[in-house]
Amino acid sequence: MAVKISELLIREKKPAHGLLAFEWVAIGYLLITLVMMAIMWDKLVSPAEMLKGRAQFLLVTLACWAVYYLWPCRLMIFVRVLVQMAFLGWWYPDTYELNRALPNLDHVFAGWEQSLFGCQPSLLFSQKVPYGWFSELMCLGYVSYFPLMLITYLYYFFKRYQEFQMTAFVMLGSFFVYYIVFILLPVTGPQFYYLAVGTDQIAQGIFPNLGDWFLTHSERMAAPGWKDGFFYHLLDLTHDAGERPTAAFPSSHVGVTTVVMLLALRTHSKRLVLTILLFYVLMCLSTVYIYAHYVVDALAGFVTGAAVYFLLIRLYFHKN
Repeated sequence: MAVKISELLIREKKPAHGLLAFEWVAIGYLLITLVMMAIMWDKLVSPAEMLKGRAQFLLVTLACWAVYYLWPCRLMIFVRVLVQMAFLGWWYPDTYELNRALPNLDHVFAGWEQSLFGCQPSLLFSQKVPYGWFSELMCLGYVSYFPLMLITYLYYFFKRYQEFQMTAFVMLGSFFVYYIVFILLPVTGPQFYYLAVGTDQIAQGIFPNLGDWFLTHSERMAAPGWKDGFFYHLLDLTHDAGERPTAAFPSSHVGVTTVVMLLALRTHSKRLVLTILLFYVLMCLSTVYIYAHYVVDALAGFVTGAAVYFLLIRLYFHKN
């Protein structure tokens, strides 16, 4: 059922009551992390700030519900989704506040990478393809992460409104599944681990256990490629704004974009599918090219992304 612009502010005849499914997913994640905080309290660096952030999240979520209650319309449903999407930018670095209290596991994953490929593909990829145009394509692919989600949201909102809330539930739910894994599996990825160890050591296949190194260190390697490129600068700004030594395994960039790809396929829109597919391929390659992930992270992102998609789709329709 398509939505016209003129219909966005019309009061709904049967408005939704209470919080929506995708908001309950976010609150469920909040409760899970509160339990984790209680367990790790003595090891947390800034627990008071973490609690303050959660209180602000609840207030904003309830405020959005209150505005919708006063004027229930489709535009406010869309705003409620966008607000939860915006909070993902806060929830992501929050995973670092929790997982840095646990021992780092990069030496294990770098070792698996070496066993599978006989080298570190992330270290060699940019050296084998050192072209500026290719670097820009990789950076473009990586920074297309949130725009691809927004495009998918907009398509469902205007073309398949009856499934719009399902789309939000699946996409946001995917993020929170990955965030829980990131907390429990503290893997930083090549851009942090390689710098901490030294690329000369990495090239020789030496992967020391860094223990709690990332409890107090968050320096990362600069991404390879054409440093004067527009998309390279955009990538750099993105990393400076929110990147932390966390969230490497599995790659949520690959995993969530796999979810987006499957949501696009569900629409049977050739234009949407081809658009997402182009950036999906670039995304999968770019995660390794820019030192963000090991290849095993990207492979795991593909498998888990498909699994999480089908699990959440089934859960949503079972509950609704």
